[in-house]
Amino acid sequence: MSALLRSLLFVPGDSERKQTKALASSADALILDLEDSVAEAQLPQARARVREVLVQAPRRQPLWVRVHSFSSGLLLEDLVAVFAGAPDGLVLPKVSSPAEIVQIDRELAALETQEGRTVGTTKLIVIATETPQAVLSLPIFAPVLTAEPSAAARVSALTWGSEDLSAALGASGKFDAAGALTFTFQLARSHCLLAASALGVQAIDGVYVNFRETEGLRREASEARRDGFTGKLAIHPDQIDSINTAFTPTESELARARRIVAAFAASPGAGVLNLEGEMIDRPHLLQARRLLDLAG
Repeated sequence: MSALLRSLLFVPGDSERKQTKALASSADALILDLEDSVAEAQLPQARARVREVLVQAPRRQPLWVRVHSFSSGLLLEDLVAVFAGAPDGLVLPKVSSPAEIVQIDRELAALETQEGRTVGTTKLIVIATETPQAVLSLPIFAPVLTAEPSAAARVSALTWGSEDLSAALGASGKFDAAGALTFTFQLARSHCLLAASALGVQAIDGVYVNFRETEGLRREASEARRDGFTGKLAIHPDQIDSINTAFTPTESELARARRIVAAFAASPGAGVLNLEGEMIDRPHLLQARRLLDLAG
């Protein structure tokens, strides 16, 4: 698994002001957006601006680019426009099947060869729930991509989104009276988490759209970490500190994780151990290692 990213901040591809602010933020990564936040008439300027940022900005954090979807007819133009800037990776929206990832892997390999870059270095974050077909395809992501090692190796994370899925379904809302996601959207979120785990890649939670509501963001980020997500998308710099805090293990959690790892290291043949009066087994060791990975 690649280095875990706690916070990934979307930034419009055509806004120099917002990009300057984002570059000074504490986000673990930036996503320069060519898709939803840019009007089609502004795409040529946005592509040029994103390429400029990629070339000139100091790489304080990884710089990703959200390109258009495979089905949009705009993806190749996006790739050609920004590839010379060597983005750290691409965020792929509205992916409806793993076969699309296999095809994109081939196109990226050709571009990497053309640019003299090592084939496979351009990583992918896949937004995997934006169409009904995408949600239905998630259970086959792991077996299909496992059979295509070069495509699988590019995928560093899966994330999920509800806005486009809601529109595709014609849903009048995504939350029930208590504020919880309705079943269909819980299903999409859970399938994303399970598919990411099956692939051995990072699971990144979706955006919290009310960027002025800090308490709701903290609660949602905390619940995401509880469920197994290790990072979260952001749409405003003010969200970054809350997200980073939620996905940063506390010192007491890290200390316990280190004790668990040390206990099994001292007894490598043991399946079950007594640690401070509690019986721990191999799943505890796996969780401890994941926690230490999350802490970097």
